[in-house]
Amino acid sequence: MSTILISPPDLSALILSEPTVVIDTRNPESYAAGHIPGAVNLHEIFTFLATSTPEGYAELRAKFADAFGKAGLSGNETAVIYEQSMNSGFGQSCRGYFLLTFLGYPKIKVLHGGFAAWEAAGLPVTTAVPEPKAVTFPVDEAAGAVIIDAAAMLSAVEDPAVAKLDVRDVDEWIGESSSPYGKDFCPRKGRIPGAKWIEWYRMMKPTAEGPRFKSAPEILAECATVGISPETPVYLYCFKGARASNTFLALKEAGVKDVKMYFGSWNEWSRDPALPIEEGHPAAATA
Repeated sequence: MSTILISPPDLSALILSEPTVVIDTRNPESYAAGHIPGAVNLHEIFTFLATSTPEGYAELRAKFADAFGKAGLSGNETAVIYEQSMNSGFGQSCRGYFLLTFLGYPKIKVLHGGFAAWEAAGLPVTTAVPEPKAVTFPVDEAAGAVIIDAAAMLSAVEDPAVAKLDVRDVDEWIGESSSPYGKDFCPRKGRIPGAKWIEWYRMMKPTAEGPRFKSAPEILAECATVGISPETPVYLYCFKGARASNTFLALKEAGVKDVKMYFGSWNEWSRDPALPIEEGHPAAATA
C-alpha cells in the first residue's frame, strides 16, 4: 500500500479529518477555471530552474520554504500536491513532492491521478481562491542530502557502481532534442556518459481512469531491464528535475534504497562545455 500516493476519495476524507494543505501545481489559468476546494496555486513548483551550487541550493531552499510557509505548511499539516493528470504535466506534482522531501517536510502526499481523477470521482470543484494564513515552514537542512550537484554526478560518471539514470523523453535521450521546450533550447544535445535510460512514462501504465503508477514489482521489473536492483545507488536526472521526480517517487515506493536527484539536470549540465557528454544515437555511441 502506498505511503505517498493518495486517491481522490481518501483525500476528500483526509481534508475533513485532519489539518491538510492542498497545493495545485497547474498554471494559473487552469487553477482559475476550477480547482479542489481550499487548494493553493503554486505553479512555480514546476517552472523554477535550479542550479547545483551552494548559492543555488540556498536560493531553492529559501524560495520554497517561503512559498510553502505562505501556503500554510507549518509541519503539523499533511501537504497534498496535485497536477492535471500523472502524464500531462511532466511530473510537476512529483516535483512538489521532491521539493518538500528536499526541505525535510514530514507529511507529504501526491494525489494519484491528479485533478482529472478528482473530477472523474464527482468530487467538488470551485473557483473560490483561499486566503491561507502564512506560517513558518520548518526546514531540515539534513534532508537536502537527496540532491547531488554536478560535481557529484561527474564523479559518478567514473563509478560503474552508481546507476546514472536518464528518464527524459526518447528524442532527448537519442540526441535529437535538447529539451521539452524545443530542440535547441540548450546548447548541447546528448546524454551524461554512462547513463542508463528508462523513459519516465514507463513508471506508469494506462488504466480506464487514466495513467497510474505501476506496482512496486512492476517498477522493479522496469529497473531490472537496465541492471538496477533495490540495492543499486541511483542518481536521477531529466531536464529540470520534474520527470525525474516522478521516477524518484516510483523508485522510493518500490523500495530502491539509495536514490538521489541531480536536480540541475540536463538544463545545467549541457550549458557547461567542461562537462562531458555522449552525442549521437546511443546505438552508434556504444557500437
